[in-house]
Amino acid sequence: MDRALAPDVTRRQTRKRVATLVLLFVVCAAALVWLPAWLRPSISASRIRTATVTRGAIDASISASGLVVPAFERVISSPLDARVLRVLKRPGAVLAPGDAVLELDVSESTQALARSENDLQMKDNQQLQTRLGYEKSLRDLDGQIEIRTLEIETRRATLAMHRQLADSGLLSQEELRRTALALRQAEVELDQVRNERSSAERTTAVQLEGLALERATLARDVTERRRLLDLATTKSDRDGVLTWVVSDEGALVRRGEILARIADLSAFRIDATASDLHADAIRTGLPVAIRIDEHRIDGLVQEVYPAVENGAVRFMVAITGGDDVALRPNLRADVQVITARRTNVLTVSRGAFADGGSRRPVFVRRGGLAERRTVQLGVTSFDDVEILSGLEAGDDVILSDMRDYEHLAEVRIR
Repeated sequence: MDRALAPDVTRRQTRKRVATLVLLFVVCAAALVWLPAWLRPSISASRIRTATVTRGAIDASISASGLVVPAFERVISSPLDARVLRVLKRPGAVLAPGDAVLELDVSESTQALARSENDLQMKDNQQLQTRLGYEKSLRDLDGQIEIRTLEIETRRATLAMHRQLADSGLLSQEELRRTALALRQAEVELDQVRNERSSAERTTAVQLEGLALERATLARDVTERRRLLDLATTKSDRDGVLTWVVSDEGALVRRGEILARIADLSAFRIDATASDLHADAIRTGLPVAIRIDEHRIDGLVQEVYPAVENGAVRFMVAITGGDDVALRPNLRADVQVITARRTNVLTVSRGAFADGGSRRPVFVRRGGLAERRTVQLGVTSFDDVEILSGLEAGDDVILSDMRDYEHLAEVRIR
């Protein structure tokens, strides 16, 4: 037969049931309060990088890609038709002035030089013979002039004496006339010799001038052949690095063909390309900011090439500052052509959000939350981006990549 429970037992069971119900209620209430926060996506504070929106100046620029190339590159061309005997230097070799790069077969040119030098010596000999003959002829004519002069003086004295005799009746007029005619004949002969000497001078001068012109032509030919032979040694005329050279020994090269390229590594420039959409905005004289790794270099647009190739416009940038940066050929560089400068605008450091369109979602940190904002972006530079709308000065913007959270209005920062 069942017996009724004692009152104290009943009370204990009742209290136990009430305590269990209260505990369940508290647990459910806590779950309702804390569960949404636990389920909300979060990101670690150590994984994000932030920057503060400030008011200041920013450069409007056009992005381009660049390649570092030597500012000066000398091309060595073949001065004559020849065959490559030996390649003395290989690409990458450091050259000093006078260092030979190639050895060419110049035997034919050497023989031609020897023939030209022989012709020059023969012309010198001909000039000497002509000059010696001219001097001998002048000496002979001068002797004849002196003889004729003495003969005239003698005949004049004879004529004077015959006139005295004729006046005294001791000499006939016929004899006196013959003496006068002999004097006149001697004077004519003297004039002839003098004219002959003058003509010999002019003739010899013309001959010597012609020989001098012929010799000058031969001398220029010898000088040119020597110069070509000297160039055939393909020597470097400056400090630099050999970037390319004919590699096949025994190859036949024609006159004017390129044999080697030598780059002067003491100065560099940037060959840059940008979208043809900016072709009208890129002009010579515009300042340029160049970024290589973490280094910034200043530059200036020096030349814009007129042709557009494959949807890109090419231009050359002269480096004006940052020469302390270690530059080398074929080094890639980021180029920003600065087209204008804007002042008193909202700016913030460039982040992952800047890689996209002009309207972008941006997360702003407020305490333990990251709130999503839609902002209107303006111009960008290497380091900053202009904020047209959506943010205010002092906002703490998350620069890290937040693309996985763009569909959320808030993200908890833990």
